[in-house]
Amino acid sequence: QVQLVESGGGLVQAGGSLRLSCAASRSIFSLSAMGWYRQSPGKQRELVARIINSGIPNYADSVKGRFTISRDTARNTVYLQMNSLEPEDTAVYYCNARYVGDIYWGQGTQVTVSS
Repeated sequence: QVQLVESGGGLVQAGGSLRLSCAASRSIFSLSAMGWYRQSPGKQRELVARIINSGIPNYADSVKGRFTISRDTARNTVYLQMNSLEPEDTAVYYCNARYVGDIYWGQGTQVTVSS
């Protein structure tokens, strides 16, 4: 089992920045991947960014150049630095981890970008 605790959401104006954090209850090296997904009302949950066990990141096209995923292996924590935020980024952001073939989710954190 993996518990994920997220923090860092909030309200920001367009063009602003936020950083999300996700702390895992297991060593990051035991997880095949960690990432961030988001879901806005009436839409499906979508991948924002993820980082695989080796440390290689990948991003959704909509956030490339604006968002950066990183990790602190000593703290078993993954971060999502979000810059140049747009109203379209408004959503609940969920941390995700893959461990031994299972998928785990955090509780979600709201990000609201005002125009």
